Amino acid sequence: MSLTAESSKLQIEVTKQTPYAFDLGLLLANDPNPLIVNTATIEDDLINTARDGAQVLINQLLTACPILSTPDGVFLTLPKPETSLPREKPLPPPKQLTTWQKFAAKKGIKSKTSEQRKKLVYDEKTGDWVPKWGYKGKNKEGENDWIVEVDERKERERKEGTERQGDGRRDRKEKIKRNERLQRANERRGRKS
Repeated sequence: MSLTAESSKLQIEVTKQTPYAFDLGLLLANDPNPLIVNTATIEDDLINTARDGAQVLINQLLTACPILSTPDGVFLTLPKPETSLPREKPLPPPKQLTTWQKFAAKKGIKSKTSEQRKKLVYDEKTGDWVPKWGYKGKNKEGENDWIVEVDERKERERKEGTERQGDGRRDRKEKIKRNERLQRANERRGRKS
């Protein structure tokens, strides 16, 4: 390398009268120094100021942020932003978890995968793919059977005036009503807090 090329390299350290203010979370370097610009060299002045700002920001990132080297590359972990952005109103409070969400988090229950959400299931009896629920669904299996095995104990507990034929439908409707009632209670609880 020639001596002239070496001397033409710009300095890594940038010194200003007033130091820069940084917000590394937003990759922001604030230069409080006044910008003195000559109309003859305005482009060069702006380029030099921008270069100095970028150099100072990179220096600060490399000295203040933790650096992690992986096979994919070198990563910098940025801190949380310090500059608060202007808002007319305060941030809304975080939503309260529903009873189910609290329970699921406590028990480690996760939402269903796309495989579990598939609508069709294989029916061994008919050898065909049928919907899990809905019209002619697997959940209505046994509702339209013309002959049903009777359980003596359940028969004794049966309410007066109810038929065995509608048991599955009645149970399903009761589950739906109970679920809607609990959902309304969750919404009321969420509005209170």
